[in-house]
Amino acid sequence: MEQTEEDKILTLFHSHKVIRSSDLEKYGCSRQALKRLVAKGRVTQIGRGLYRQDDDEVTEHATIVEASKAFPQGVLCLVSALHFYHLSTQIPHEVWMAVKAGKRVYRTDLPVQFFRFSGSAYTEGVDTHAIEGVAVHVYCPAKTVADCFKFRNTIGLDVALEALQECLKARRCSIDDLWHYAGICRVRNVMRPYMEAYSK
Repeated sequence: MEQTEEDKILTLFHSHKVIRSSDLEKYGCSRQALKRLVAKGRVTQIGRGLYRQDDDEVTEHATIVEASKAFPQGVLCLVSALHFYHLSTQIPHEVWMAVKAGKRVYRTDLPVQFFRFSGSAYTEGVDTHAIEGVAVHVYCPAKTVADCFKFRNTIGLDVALEALQECLKARRCSIDDLWHYAGICRVRNVMRPYMEAYSK
């Protein structure tokens, strides 16, 4: 028996926890079929053009996955990246994402806070993790620590210091890595005394 469009869409949700309506065409499915599933209560719209299967178990990374699917060029940064790597006691209530400076970002109902990064501060140190079938971009631990010092007036110096201490303690990066990204973020003079103190 041939699968219906609705069956195909539900099958897609097994490997892709979050689906964009714009992706359906390449799988031979229509948006009308998706709307029928929403009307039946089988699928829930979670954002602009974003859908999740209604009976799906919501995981720890659900909001991160949804935000990454909605903004594929975004990179998890600052407190969200620290939380992702278990390098901070801070629990973000929003997904903190870096986007390229000058790039327009559409309004969203998702709990996302954007930070404008430019040049190598935006492009360098990006790791990609596959979570629930979605590519999630996250700045590596060393880059995240440097970013925290750069944005210390926004997130607090105490958060940046905790991140540096935990990163070195857990051996998530080397002093050379930190120094490299401190240069990119232009915070070497700020970080130097703390790096010297923690690396002794």
